[in-house]
Amino acid sequence: MLDLTGRAAVVTGSSRGIGRAIALKLATLGANLVVNYHSSEDAAREVVEQIKADAGEAIPFQADVKQANEAKELIETALQAFGRLDILVNNVGITRDTLLMRMKEKDWDVVLETNLKGTFNCTKVAQRPMIRQRYGRIINITSVSGIAGQVGQANYSASKAGIIGFTKAVARELGGRNITVNAVAPGYVPTDQTADLPQELIDHILELTPLKRPGTAEEIANAVAFLASEEASYVTGQVLAVDGGMMAMML
Repeated sequence: MLDLTGRAAVVTGSSRGIGRAIALKLATLGANLVVNYHSSEDAAREVVEQIKADAGEAIPFQADVKQANEAKELIETALQAFGRLDILVNNVGITRDTLLMRMKEKDWDVVLETNLKGTFNCTKVAQRPMIRQRYGRIINITSVSGIAGQVGQANYSASKAGIIGFTKAVARELGGRNITVNAVAPGYVPTDQTADLPQELIDHILELTPLKRPGTAEEIANAVAFLASEEASYVTGQVLAVDGGMMAMML
């Protein structure tokens, strides 16, 4: 059984959706959590209360990770609360979907800054205590859109493809310090972020998925938990597609 007892973790964007499931999963395995949110304070506090009700330790912290100073404060909060940082899950992500010919510059900028720069900001700060303790697990949430691209998601696909390149580069930089860096690429998972997808697109995605069903946030969380554990100690620089087999059909 996976065991994260005594580990300290930060999960960005963990008040809802996949991030929430990841935070709850890591907590059930014994990790102490910083539950990060941008605007959903009530939802974040509900996650914290659920963790505490199950005898876990967690604190909420508001931070907009695309802002370097706020990302720094987020990581420092974990260090102050738990005395160490073992696991960073860069989960926060947003979409501003539209065809490229209609895409506004601000829609490109905010998606790249939140998804890719936010991952950079948190990782840059988190690596320092991990290097000092010669231990760390960094898991970045990318997407199958970052592997194969998606119509109407030039900004999102670019940000998630960037996370894949970032993951591989940082894995090479930090491997000698016993820090693993991996990515998880979810397929279609019903969340608030995917709620506005047209039904015809959902049907097309499921047709391309050998398992013929959506994934769940809990299934993504299970993959993250593995990569955060000792069982994955020799896994780094990898992109794990948790997509029901979709990529096997598309590539």
